[in-house]
Amino acid sequence: MTRHNFIPVRAAQGRHSRQAHADLPEGAYEREMSKEGFFGPATFFYHQRPPTGWTKFEGPLRPRAFDLKKLAAPSASPWGAGVVLHNAAVEIGFWTLAAPMPDLARNADGDLLLFVHQGAGELFCDHGRIAYATGDYLYLPRGEMWRLRPAARTSLLTIEATNAHFSLPDKGLLGGQALFDPAMLDVPEMDAAFRAHQDEAGEFTVEIKKRGQVSWATYGYNPLDAVGWHGDLAPVRINVSAFRPVASHRYHLPPSVHTTFVSDRFVVCTFTPRPFETDPGALKVPFFHNNDDYDEVLFYHAGDFFSRDHIEAGMLTFHPSGFTHGPHPKALKSMLHQPKPATDEYAVMVDARDPLEVGEAALGVEDAGYVDSWRGPA
Repeated sequence: MTRHNFIPVRAAQGRHSRQAHADLPEGAYEREMSKEGFFGPATFFYHQRPPTGWTKFEGPLRPRAFDLKKLAAPSASPWGAGVVLHNAAVEIGFWTLAAPMPDLARNADGDLLLFVHQGAGELFCDHGRIAYATGDYLYLPRGEMWRLRPAARTSLLTIEATNAHFSLPDKGLLGGQALFDPAMLDVPEMDAAFRAHQDEAGEFTVEIKKRGQVSWATYGYNPLDAVGWHGDLAPVRINVSAFRPVASHRYHLPPSVHTTFVSDRFVVCTFTPRPFETDPGALKVPFFHNNDDYDEVLFYHAGDFFSRDHIEAGMLTFHPSGFTHGPHPKALKSMLHQPKPATDEYAVMVDARDPLEVGEAALGVEDAGYVDSWRGPA
């Protein structure tokens, strides 16, 4: 993240905890207000009531939820899929594919990340062939030609790094093998199935997206005809089952420790099952926080989403920067005591440094009552 020089403050008033996210004053609710997401200076307030206990919320900053399962109409091309959220640096969509792609795709706008919410099949690309399954991330570098051949109906969350690229985060003191060892990244192979795909006869069209517009290049042969490659740029696959999340039994860690991929103006994080904190004074749910520098997006893939109510797998929530948010009221009952030893959830988070716009596809599948799921007593 960008390094800033902030005004230095070291002070405290009233009843407060010495350690953030632990040993709260009795009956208090903690709220974090910070700079640059969770990477800058912060202050921690201790409130008498939950900071999201509004009786009414109006205006464009309201939290929003979208049921992406309802965007089920299949599209033969990724460029025909619905755009859910977007800004100049990132485009998030949801794509359902029911049959093999008739054409190839090539994204000249930026790197592309596909998260397989449901389905299985094969990816054919310039570099070869690789199988995919539910829970896979498929990374496609800018300019790669590719197509999917599903063996089962496939639904994917798509994340484009517009005019930029994806990289792995700096894992710092944790070491380069934390979260997942880069050796777990699989690359395509030029195997027998790939060679058989090369031999298919007929015309092949490549749909090339640039500046949001599609052009078509048609060949009298399969343009995925490379016979070899070498280098340090290639598509990769990794499944969420390979992730080994960082956990602390005495401290509720911020979402930033689950960062999986980084781009110029946003990050992608992955939540996978982890043990709950066991220290009696440590928070066992996400802390309330002001989201003033980043828009926060969460796609719920599978499991029991312990900090959310009325949210199911296949839904996506959008919390614009500028308002306080945190766990739903039902989760506060387990703020310091959890009935289970570990979480049971898989989710993909995108934190965007610049404000996101809601795409037309999302407007038709919005849960308008989501903002009221935090409603407190009048």
